[in-house]
Amino acid sequence: MRTSGSVWWLVLVLALFLWAGMVAAISFMEAPLKFTAPHITIPLGAGIGRVVFHALNRVELVLLLGSLLAARILRAPVAVWVGLGLLGFVLLLQTLWLLPALDVRTTMLLAGHEAPPSKLHVLYIVADAVKLLALLVTGSQAFQAATAPAVPAAHSKSSTVA
Repeated sequence: MRTSGSVWWLVLVLALFLWAGMVAAISFMEAPLKFTAPHITIPLGAGIGRVVFHALNRVELVLLLGSLLAARILRAPVAVWVGLGLLGFVLLLQTLWLLPALDVRTTMLLAGHEAPPSKLHVLYIVADAVKLLALLVTGSQAFQAATAPAVPAAHSKSSTVA
């Protein structure tokens, strides 16, 4: 690992892969599995999901901010910034639109009403799949940048006398 800023490289790589693990475990394992548990109804599962996904969202925002800070301090490569930009876009889409829209549906279910058909869950799953892929690719790019040999400073050309 590069000595210059190695702690920040560690923060960046760790944040991205920790975030990826959380998204994979919660979105693609916990969320579907909870409905297979005995006595879990759709309203109960939706209520649990709301709590879990809002908690995940808050942690994701912290991890994004930490990643952006580390990338800024490190002057990370463009590829890392592109990945962070995509992650920020997807996370803001979920935070400002999808989660609030899904909350309305959950509130209806918890009040005993049937929610009209919607593609919001599918959109959220697609957004999480894009986010997970972006996290893995960006984390890998950050790791490669962190472990690349340091480039020596350009040497000034000196004229040689014969």
